[in-house]
Amino acid sequence: MNRPLATSTLWIFALTAVLVVALTPFDPMLSQHAQGLPGTIVSFNERITDFGTFSWMIYGSGFTVILAYIVHRVSRNETLVGRARTARRLSLYFFLTIGAASALVHLFKIIVGRARPELFAELGAYSLTPFANDNLFQSFPSGHSAAVGSFFGAFSMLAPRLRPLFFLGALAIGISRVIVGAHYPSDVAAGLLLGLWTAIATAFFFASREWLFRFDARGWPLPKSLLPPKGQ
Repeated sequence: MNRPLATSTLWIFALTAVLVVALTPFDPMLSQHAQGLPGTIVSFNERITDFGTFSWMIYGSGFTVILAYIVHRVSRNETLVGRARTARRLSLYFFLTIGAASALVHLFKIIVGRARPELFAELGAYSLTPFANDNLFQSFPSGHSAAVGSFFGAFSMLAPRLRPLFFLGALAIGISRVIVGAHYPSDVAAGLLLGLWTAIATAFFFASREWLFRFDARGWPLPKSLLPPKGQ
């Protein structure tokens, strides 16, 4: 019997709350320590951090990665109709996952209005200015982290055997946001988990229609290729 999305993904909301509460008291210390790391480490993270932008996902190399994956999946279909259907559904899955993460993270940024680390000396780590509509007050959640959370989260749902590798990639980009002084650790934790949730929520939506995914015996969406045909 399929479990509702809210029940099946409750652990993500619980983990987000726990991590944000646990990290927030240490945000100032961890942020300052990260920015004080050796220059070579900071420079490396400055080079990789922009792989986490939504524009990179849509217009840059991220789009190329998605396109290459779609081509690979399409090539496994024997019929023209099957190839077109797979391409259409994969494109829609990535578009909805990344698009939903972008919309949600920007909404939360405006509502919360947390000051970024660059304003730490002036306002401290816990200054909130809701609806400021100013980038300096849009630290929580991290947009880069939400982007890579949704990007790698989508791939982790489609290719679960490589899930640890995808999670490490998302975590590396998330940590880079702290090292370059753009976010606090709790911002990153919230962003990563928000992006992951959109990937899972979209997979639930697709599984309910048996597009790309199907529910397993526990009510969890898995790629249809990993499940036995119906009736077996």
